[in-house]
Amino acid sequence: MKIKILAAILIIGSLSSFTNFETIPNRYTNLTDIDQPSEGEKLMAKQDCATCHKLDKKVIGPSYLDIAKKYPSNDKNISYLSDKIIKGGSGVWGGIPMAAHTSLKKDDAKKIAKYILSLNK
Repeated sequence: MKIKILAAILIIGSLSSFTNFETIPNRYTNLTDIDQPSEGEKLMAKQDCATCHKLDKKVIGPSYLDIAKKYPSNDKNISYLSDKIIKGGSGVWGGIPMAAHTSLKKDDAKKIAKYILSLNK
C-alpha cells in the first residue's frame, strides 16, 4: 500500500511540472520600470558639477532644484542653460562666477540642462 501511495505522489508531482503557469509576472521583472539615471545625470557625474552644486541645497552655486524652479522646461531655457554650462557666467545667482566647461559638447550640455529642468515636479 505504501508503494502505491508513493508511486501516485511521484506520478502526480511529475505531471504537475508540465503545467503551463507563470512563476513571476512580467510586471515585476521588467527592468525598464526601475529608475535608471538619465544621460544628463550620467554626464554630470563625470564632470565637476558636484563641486559647486547639490540637488537640494546651495553650496557655491544654486541647487539643481532651485534652477529647475526658476526655469520652466522648454527649448529656450534648455538652450540658454546649456550655453551657460559651456561658457560659464556670473551675476544670475550671485557674484561668484560659474566656471566654463568648454570641452563639453553642446548636445551633452543640453542633456544636462534637460535633466536639471526635469527635477521640477
